[in-house]
Amino acid sequence: MWRTGRVLNLRLAGREAARLCSSNPPKPSPPSSSQSKSSPRPQAEKQRRRREREEAILSSQHITTADEELKWSEKQKIAYTTKTPPGTKKDTSLLFPSAYNPEYVESSWYQWWEKEGFFSPEQHERLPHIVDQTFSLCIPPPNVTGSLHLGHALTVAVEDALVRWRRMQGYRVLWVPGCDHAGIATQTVVERRLLREEGKRRQDFTRQEFLQEVWKWKNEKGEEIYHQLRRLGASLDWSRACFTMDPGFSRAVTEAFVRLCDCGLIYRSEGLVNWSCALESAISDIEVDSKQLSGQTMLSVPGYENKVEFGTMLTFAYPIEGQEAEVAVSTTRPETMLGDVAVAVHPDDPRYQCYSLHLSVLRMLWLIGVCELLVLISSLCLCFAGAVKVTPAHDHTDFLLSQRHSLPRLTVIGGDGTMRPPCGQWLEGVKRFDARQFVVDALFEKKLFRGKKSHAMTLPVCSRSGDIIEPLLKKQWYIHCDEMAKKATQAVEDGQLEIIPHFYTKTWKNWLSNISDWCISRQLWWGHQIPAYQVELPNSTDKQEWVWGRSKGEARQRAAIKYGLKPEDITLTQDPDVLDTWFSSGLFPFAMLGWPEQTTDLQRFYPNSILETGSDLIFFWVARMVMLGTELTGQLPFKKVLFHSLVRDKHGRKMSKSLGNVIDPLDVIHGVSLEVKEGNLDPREQLVAMEAQRKDFPKGIPQCGTDALRFALCSHKMQGEDISLSISQVLSCRKFCNKMWQTLRFTLGVLGNNTTPVGALEETTPLSSMDRWICSRLYSTVKQCEQAFEAFELHIVTSVLYSFWVHSLCDVYMVRSIIFTQHYGSRHMAGSVLYHCVSTSLALLSPFMPFITEELWQRLQPVRPGAAAQTSLCLQLYPCSSQLVGLQPSNLLTTTRCVLTEAVSVLELGYVFHVCFFIRDLASDRWRSLLFLLCFFLLIIIFSTFDCVFAPLNIYEKSILFGKVVRPGEKFYILCVAFRLTSRRRYYHKKCV
Repeated sequence: MWRTGRVLNLRLAGREAARLCSSNPPKPSPPSSSQSKSSPRPQAEKQRRRREREEAILSSQHITTADEELKWSEKQKIAYTTKTPPGTKKDTSLLFPSAYNPEYVESSWYQWWEKEGFFSPEQHERLPHIVDQTFSLCIPPPNVTGSLHLGHALTVAVEDALVRWRRMQGYRVLWVPGCDHAGIATQTVVERRLLREEGKRRQDFTRQEFLQEVWKWKNEKGEEIYHQLRRLGASLDWSRACFTMDPGFSRAVTEAFVRLCDCGLIYRSEGLVNWSCALESAISDIEVDSKQLSGQTMLSVPGYENKVEFGTMLTFAYPIEGQEAEVAVSTTRPETMLGDVAVAVHPDDPRYQCYSLHLSVLRMLWLIGVCELLVLISSLCLCFAGAVKVTPAHDHTDFLLSQRHSLPRLTVIGGDGTMRPPCGQWLEGVKRFDARQFVVDALFEKKLFRGKKSHAMTLPVCSRSGDIIEPLLKKQWYIHCDEMAKKATQAVEDGQLEIIPHFYTKTWKNWLSNISDWCISRQLWWGHQIPAYQVELPNSTDKQEWVWGRSKGEARQRAAIKYGLKPEDITLTQDPDVLDTWFSSGLFPFAMLGWPEQTTDLQRFYPNSILETGSDLIFFWVARMVMLGTELTGQLPFKKVLFHSLVRDKHGRKMSKSLGNVIDPLDVIHGVSLEVKEGNLDPREQLVAMEAQRKDFPKGIPQCGTDALRFALCSHKMQGEDISLSISQVLSCRKFCNKMWQTLRFTLGVLGNNTTPVGALEETTPLSSMDRWICSRLYSTVKQCEQAFEAFELHIVTSVLYSFWVHSLCDVYMVRSIIFTQHYGSRHMAGSVLYHCVSTSLALLSPFMPFITEELWQRLQPVRPGAAAQTSLCLQLYPCSSQLVGLQPSNLLTTTRCVLTEAVSVLELGYVFHVCFFIRDLASDRWRSLLFLLCFFLLIIIFSTFDCVFAPLNIYEKSILFGKVVRPGEKFYILCVAFRLTSRRRYYHKKCV
């Protein structure tokens, strides 16, 4: 039915986003877990709600939704076939198509805007209405590996609306596009491609050879996101596009690392990190998903042929040497017991009262011999009875406990996921989950096994590889965050940084007050290689010394000065690790402007005016930008932070690849048929995803267009409430586009016969009460748009504009004023008022619907003779209330009685038509026309006799309403509009009052 050239592949390969593990470096005192304190609700409650949604989807009693009720017939496809070279202005002198078609409207305009440089701040100097103010912001750089989804589309729609609004106000505007190199994601994608196409792994290449393959892939595939941004109409300055691996940006990253090292904020230490054995790298918290298990579950793990069992609790005993006693402990990871160094017991548990010493050293039999274990009587176990094994090298809580009590840390699992030599020869080199069964068998053999039961648990999973996260002890580079976090908190408290909505201020403060040091090193090849060098001194075997520098030569000079040696006597080896992607992203607001060089852009546009992004990035990106920006530039990177909520599907579920509900915005714009493809998921997840797609889009997605999608996204309240978007809402906005299209056709028809030019708005004096009423509504609309834009309440702006265009302009004014003023000499004035209402409304809507407003505005310009050759609507002055002060209700209306009466009369006229149509339908075809006319005139006489609703209409107006003065085409239009007004009388009556 719709475009079938493209097929929406629903990828079911991801996981629900969550964060479980944190990369905590060693500290004198254990920091609190920010994740646990800021969790909005318990995991059990999240699971319950998710199960309810899944059951509702799978249930046969699934509630009928708007999309299922939606009846959509294929529309006539109208293509813009005129040959227009890219960058050439579209020809709007062609015949006006009879119906709106997004494909026709949206062609050619963006290429013209971009070529003419309308999105560049240099265009500011040529504006006649310039103001000496700047407005700058950066787009949250999407990963170069992927494509945009509807969440990204919301960001683009909101930011572009703000940017276009400020540009039309005369501000010098800079909106910089960019892409993030996405270290782990990109490297994973390229490794899979090489393995699939060439049968080679990363280790089969040298580092430089592999990086060449990555750059080759980036150059081939990396433009997809930029194409999507252009298709969404984003008015970005493409001449300043920024990629985080560009040479200039890379210099900024190196400079930031060196400066932070020089001031002591970056240090190298051993700490427990989230480790992906498949990637052989540490990963950030945001790249760790959580998988909820209700009990015993078999899961596929990368690198294992057979599924691995999870969700079980195994209990085994530690016998105490020399005594007839034992200590029983439980674990979900029996392979880590080989790294146990202590057992913690409850101090009041009577079973352990004999171990009265705070640190009693007892001998316990271990699997591979005799080992000393510390029986730790600690407050750690006050929350439950029993004993807990302590494995500092493989558990975050145990690691903090080892810091407090100076416990040893025994690493038994290597970075490749195999068991290390301390486990003994019987397990050395065995994969960790294979070793699990070996350990259980050994416990059985030594009669230490005490039981096994199903156990609900949360499993940390690498979002990139699907591997099970293994907490490992590694030497990494960290950033001290305490002092920077205090400055970021103080900036909000002092009002220097405004967070919108304001309730996020509490979240901001809570997280920053419990922040841990930030692990910034990753064991990858793709990314910014850490500019730190290991120093080898003559006659020394110590390789723990490190220096850093902007280049290897500078690092050598620093080492020579530090150790009092000649530079040529020092050997340097650069750290092979790369920096965390979030580190480079945290520099984006100023690195995109040329920092550390004092460029013109940096001096003019920094700090940025605002940052707009999703609320889920408040910690991982926004807070880090504030900390790094303040430390490196001495200024906050932006003055305001505007958070929008998450986009969810109509079932209330977060859009996720694992749920199969991620939608490419281009599929909504162009229309698409659906083909659900299964992925490597749990069978239930696959079933839920496929069933949801079948119910949501049984016939696919119709062609909606860019303007409709943007308007629908901005119509939702984005501050504080998650957005449940359905295609039916976007399709409704497409119908609004058609309403605009038909309104302009009608307007051009009214103005087409005028011989007197349409004057300026300031020269237009409304004569009739209806003209004065619509002008007052226009003034009120402009005023409300001003206030809502300033408060970033875009949903109010869209609501006000929709209400004015549909309810005030079309349903009331165009029906009443245009029809009845034909019989007097005021038609020209009514046409002027109509022209300015439509022209002003197009300018008001331009930030949200750039394509259709440009098309209609260009077609409207020739109507005004003598008008200057205007370039584009996006550069015109945005309507402001100060320009329309003469249209204020207090200046135009001394009383609302006449306007109310006229408006109601039109609505009651709709009732007349409604009754006439009803009676006509009861008659046979032969007598329908005659019966309709008789009923109509009879009702007019009745209403006129009682003088109830047609007081402003004299008998002449009523009698000639369908006479020769009204053309046949207008008759049909009048009937159609009046008929649909009948159901809206109460609403209009209230609005008029």
